[in-house]
Amino acid sequence: MKFNIFLALSFLVILKTEAQQPQINAEAVQQALQQKAVLQMESLVKNVPFKNIGPTVMSGRVVDLAVNPENPAEFYAGYASGGVWHTTNNGTTFTPILDSAQTQNVGDIAVDWNTRTIWVGTGENNASRSSYSGIGILKSINNGETWEHVGLPNSQHIGRILINPNNVNEVVVGVTGALYSKSEDRGIYKTKDGGKTWSKNLFVDNVSGIIDVQHAPNNYNVMFASSWTKNRKAWNFDGSGNNSAIYKSTDAGETWEKVSTENSGFPTGNGVGRIGLAIYNDTTIYALHDSQFRRPSEGKKEETRGLKKEDFKTMSTQDFLSLEDKKLNAFLKTNGFQEKYRAENVKQMVRSGNVKPIDLAHYLEDANSMLFDTPVIGAEVYKSTDGGKTWQKTHNDYLDDLYYSYGYYFGEIRVDTQNVDGIYVMGVPILKSKDGGKTFTSISKENVHADHQALWVNPKKSGHLVNGNDGGVNISYDDGENWIKNNSPAVGQFYAINVDNQEPYRVYGGLQDNGVWVGAHDAPEDKRWHQTGMYPWESLMGGDGMQIEIDNRNSDIVYTGYQFGNYYRINRETGTQKYIQPKHELGETPYRFNWQTPIHLSKHNQDILYLGGNKLMRSMDKGDTWKSISPDLTQGGKKGNVAYGTLTTISESAFEFGLMYTGSDDGLIQVTKNAGGSWNNISNGLPKDLWVTRVIASKHKKERVYVTLNGYRFDDFSTYVYVSEDYGQTWKSIASNIPTSPVNVIKEDFANEELLYLGTDNGVYVSFNSGQSWEAFSNGLPTVAVHDIVMHEGSNDMLIATHGRSIYKTNVEPLQKMNASLKNNTITIFETEKIRANGRWGNSWSKWMQPYEPSTQIKFYANNSGKKAIEIKSDKNSVLQTIEVDVDKGFNYVDYDLTISEKGRKKLLKENTTIDINKAKNDKYYLPKGNYLISIENVTKGFEIE
Repeated sequence: MKFNIFLALSFLVILKTEAQQPQINAEAVQQALQQKAVLQMESLVKNVPFKNIGPTVMSGRVVDLAVNPENPAEFYAGYASGGVWHTTNNGTTFTPILDSAQTQNVGDIAVDWNTRTIWVGTGENNASRSSYSGIGILKSINNGETWEHVGLPNSQHIGRILINPNNVNEVVVGVTGALYSKSEDRGIYKTKDGGKTWSKNLFVDNVSGIIDVQHAPNNYNVMFASSWTKNRKAWNFDGSGNNSAIYKSTDAGETWEKVSTENSGFPTGNGVGRIGLAIYNDTTIYALHDSQFRRPSEGKKEETRGLKKEDFKTMSTQDFLSLEDKKLNAFLKTNGFQEKYRAENVKQMVRSGNVKPIDLAHYLEDANSMLFDTPVIGAEVYKSTDGGKTWQKTHNDYLDDLYYSYGYYFGEIRVDTQNVDGIYVMGVPILKSKDGGKTFTSISKENVHADHQALWVNPKKSGHLVNGNDGGVNISYDDGENWIKNNSPAVGQFYAINVDNQEPYRVYGGLQDNGVWVGAHDAPEDKRWHQTGMYPWESLMGGDGMQIEIDNRNSDIVYTGYQFGNYYRINRETGTQKYIQPKHELGETPYRFNWQTPIHLSKHNQDILYLGGNKLMRSMDKGDTWKSISPDLTQGGKKGNVAYGTLTTISESAFEFGLMYTGSDDGLIQVTKNAGGSWNNISNGLPKDLWVTRVIASKHKKERVYVTLNGYRFDDFSTYVYVSEDYGQTWKSIASNIPTSPVNVIKEDFANEELLYLGTDNGVYVSFNSGQSWEAFSNGLPTVAVHDIVMHEGSNDMLIATHGRSIYKTNVEPLQKMNASLKNNTITIFETEKIRANGRWGNSWSKWMQPYEPSTQIKFYANNSGKKAIEIKSDKNSVLQTIEVDVDKGFNYVDYDLTISEKGRKKLLKENTTIDINKAKNDKYYLPKGNYLISIENVTKGFEIE
């Protein structure tokens, strides 16, 4: 597969100013692309093979679908950060077609089925925490075998692509634009020459992008578009604004007129949020609006039994002390107050003046409570029957429990082109209406994941739906009464992984919106489980799965949880779990917990567990009780509706108990050398305010520590990697030749001190010289965000957690051998895995089944490229098989099927008259038990077949 590196922008290179405002430098972009392409081409590890080990059943976030209207069994599914996948058998199997491109981040896809031209707008259109930016518009005319970059390189996030059904070269694109910063590149663009040139035909402002564009089914000239004003920061998200609006074009996107005016009936003002559009014909249009306007007062207060949180915000001390103990205790127990906080104790605290009644309300609040407690109107559907001149709300009641508090994550609506009153709206559930939006019913079912992002409604067969949600693809043929699940692609968005010491070892992983799962590292990813009913991976927890720690004394004891620090201790043997999130003291400021709250189980004592809020908490009894061992280790947070000023990473030195490091989302790195007795800020000399993705205490040298920083939340995509040899007093950059991309994780090899691994938002790298230079992995790996790297010491396996393509595995034992001597040797052959002879080789138990054909890998390092012959020899040096291969400088991996030639068989029988070698059913001869040699240019290495 080929890709044009000069056009395909893998990411935007950012030059930072002191105010953290990114600037785009076109020359630097091209330079970085060339650097990455050369690095991959010349890499010593480009042949190191990675295998995807799944899991697949929980899938990942689908952002768009393109279905062949003449043959609905064929369609494309675009995954937020997992690429584009193609099926021709109604979702039974899928093939990835974007893997040759320099990104897997998808915002929208469009297909001209007449010419089979595929357009992909890269960069997810949802404004989520992990909505990765793209590289512009890609086009393929050969089903993804090659991709051409056709413009809009600075768009970052694409809302919609519309192809003229009568002219494949005429395309309109809605650009949402940068996620965390202002951008002049937002707006509606149009090309008439297949992407060679573009005109910007609508620009609202630098904070208002285009989230949706639709054209009338039979009239490409009539279009409606929606702009979306939003302001996302790491600490706050404002998802509405005055310039969120609906626009109309009657000349195929050449000119635009705002139609959601004050007199139109559609909401206007600062509370207008994301808008989705669906067009039935030239005159009838539906709009799904995320209204951020506050709900009007109900007037009459609903009488409720018992106390409420709000009661304590205005309650006087006297009134509080007059409360019945029974009533107060009911409130305290119901709302999860610690056992020590019961009516008698709390009243005494209030009497003494240490606590005020309002503190009981504050005790239940955190940095996210305002986001979830804010009474906004939420989702509402509007309809126009006069081509957008006027709009009417279709329903009288609130559409509660559709958006909850995060309508920015949704915004899709569809209309059945065979029924003007048949509409579908997507949110946490998916709802349908058959009366034009007056009433709705849910069509979410037990095998359909929540959070719906895409829907195709068959224009020729009512009731046939293809749905894309945060859990993959579902298909219905009865209008949502029943669904088929189509989750074969490995597209999980992992945040974190870990491994245990069982045999075979288990892999644990936490995923975006798909919980925490565990499975054996060698679990088969095939369809057999459909027959047995036993999928080889097991779900441990729901929600957004986070970090995992496993007790190395008893792998049934697992610590894990979901977003914002909600952690549990699980006993897998008994099936019990205990909630263990630390709680602040009554009267204290509530702890702040990051979306990805870090935990760490001490290697010095497996009863000791650490958890990071804005302070570092330590439990000496497996999470049963907690004590804060630090002051606030952040910059103190910022006012907003997202938790900020939180710890993001914890590391403990293997050399000494009590030597620990923390990193925060606002750029602080702290160290304690006395188990929390005192702390020192060691961030001086590093870029300020950036998310600390990792701080890692070295396994090889006590004074050494590594740090990675990430500017994603400032739209700063620079590469920040540092090492200190003096506990963080001074820092040295080791970013070296890594192509520009935010960094998520760094990992030391446990065996080779100079060996480092690094994961960025678009790949994985290795350094053999402590970060002086880096090599790029690529064999079997798409360009996808890597969030975590774990080493399994017993097997020398390295596992990487991708945010979009599940988990990959490779064995790094050959890499661990790298040294100056090996690098200078012409050939170095590594150990071959143990092979056990099997009578099944080349045979099958039925002529209707494929014979079993074994394989082993011959691994070697070559210090020059060219054609070479690999000879398989007997222990008496007779050549039994010869394999001609093209060898690259660096590490090479050749699959050998354990066969020998006819001549080799005769030589072996002559050498050993006690054996017999018969031809297998596949007409091949296989090596019998014995000792053999691998020989390359007179360098030999033995191996045994047992």
